[in-house]
Amino acid sequence: MSSTYKHRLLGWLSYAFASEVFVVVSLTLFLPICLEQFARDNGFLQPDRVEPCSFSVDDGVSSTEARCAVKIGWLWIDTASFSLYVYSISVAMQALTVISIGSIADRPAMRKPLLLTFGLIGAFSAILFLLLPSSSPLWILSAFLAICANVGFGASVVAMNAYLPSLASASPEVVKARIDLDEFSRISEPTITPSLDFESEPVLAVGDDDDSTSSPLLGTSHDRSAAQKEYHAALSRAISHISSLGIASGYGAGIILLLLALIPVAKLHGSTLSLRLAIGLSGVWWLAFSIPAAIWLPGVTHDATKSGSNWTVRSEVFAAWKRLGVMLRWSQIKRLQHTFRYLAAWFLLSDGFTTITSTAILFGKTTLHMDSSSLVLIGAITPTSGIIGSLVFPFLQRKLAWSNLNVLVILVTMVSCIPAYGCLGFLPFVKKMSFGGLTTPGEMFALAIYFGFAYGAFQGYARASYAELIPEGEEARWYGLFSITDKARFNFSFVGPLIVGLIADGTGNIRYSFFFLVFMVWLAIPVLLSVNMEQGRLDARDYHVDMQEGEETPES
Repeated sequence: MSSTYKHRLLGWLSYAFASEVFVVVSLTLFLPICLEQFARDNGFLQPDRVEPCSFSVDDGVSSTEARCAVKIGWLWIDTASFSLYVYSISVAMQALTVISIGSIADRPAMRKPLLLTFGLIGAFSAILFLLLPSSSPLWILSAFLAICANVGFGASVVAMNAYLPSLASASPEVVKARIDLDEFSRISEPTITPSLDFESEPVLAVGDDDDSTSSPLLGTSHDRSAAQKEYHAALSRAISHISSLGIASGYGAGIILLLLALIPVAKLHGSTLSLRLAIGLSGVWWLAFSIPAAIWLPGVTHDATKSGSNWTVRSEVFAAWKRLGVMLRWSQIKRLQHTFRYLAAWFLLSDGFTTITSTAILFGKTTLHMDSSSLVLIGAITPTSGIIGSLVFPFLQRKLAWSNLNVLVILVTMVSCIPAYGCLGFLPFVKKMSFGGLTTPGEMFALAIYFGFAYGAFQGYARASYAELIPEGEEARWYGLFSITDKARFNFSFVGPLIVGLIADGTGNIRYSFFFLVFMVWLAIPVLLSVNMEQGRLDARDYHVDMQEGEETPES
């Protein structure tokens, strides 16, 4: 492994190590709790809305048992729903941002500036929670900071993901497989010289093949076909491996900071200050460990400099929305139907999985009355179990010869059992028992292990599978579309949190949302099963070839 490739890989992994902490520590754990606590500290007890919620503790009533509402403008909102509404708004803002920067991020020279700029926005937004107490008359700014942090994270990760295919193509295993394939193809095709300038080197598209058997180095067409398959397999393995490394490193960082955050949360008895400290620390971590990424990730490449043309941010933003319109035309959807089927399934899964995570935390706090220390421990257990799952399932896949799609379906089915189990809590005989149907804190710990084990593996397989279905050279644009529905990064799911918020507001019992979550996840399984990965690879290859030949341009 060359030092250049090693540094670029470490730069990519360092940003995963830096930014994933915000997801594990803040976005999925402390931020929903903190926003709910901000709202509760400024809310009033239902139904009279006269007595402040903070006074209920002095009256001997647990603040988590009392149903509170906070007035935002002219609306009264249940405090348990406040964070879900903020999350939905941040998702909408993320979608607008990521779509707008898609064309810019597809310029290799601009990926690093975009990644670092939005990373700084997200990190500083998290850090500013340290300066905003819930007693401040400006407490509503907590929603604004949460939105900015989430937008910064989502946009920076799109730029980070755009590096993945080219980074995998420069891995030693793939370079060797490409050299072997070129030996068979050099008579009929120009040799593709492996280069460590992986932003500019052509990546042989999955499914690319020709019928030439004239090469003297090719004994039979079967030999070249075998070399072709080995190249594709090596590329898929490299993408999956790098993706899994990023997830594992991010989870590891999240576990470390969660354990550190447990100290102030325990010492301060889960107060709003302790939650703000945890969020602020995640921002400091994000900022500090982005420095290696700033040093090692590639910036301006030879290809980008040579092909530099006059462009402006305004023109590129306009072009990005224009290209999105073309991408979403029915003719394009039919042409890349398996890629879009995958995206449709992913919209349901990402939204469902995000909502399971955020709902579980709020459910544990407001219904099971778990203290902040217990929720932090659950937050640490989940990614720890996720690391184990991300290692176990690839082993099982090799042993049992499962396809990536089969693994995804198995994992989705496993996760769907969690809200289904929560629905059992409505059954009369379960209510009479002291255990079952997610009615005790102990069950939350067991389900955290179960969920993490399945979800950790799911993230790696989902991102790697999608990488095989997108046209070459448009990684940022397609990852932007992926991120609009990407639960793997906790950023663009909004339908689920919005509906769960409405359910909690309308019923006063967040447990009813489990029925919706079961339906949402199960609905995705038949859509996922309809995806033909091999045909999807071929369609993406043909699409890229037509783009190169000018038969169809994104602006057309």
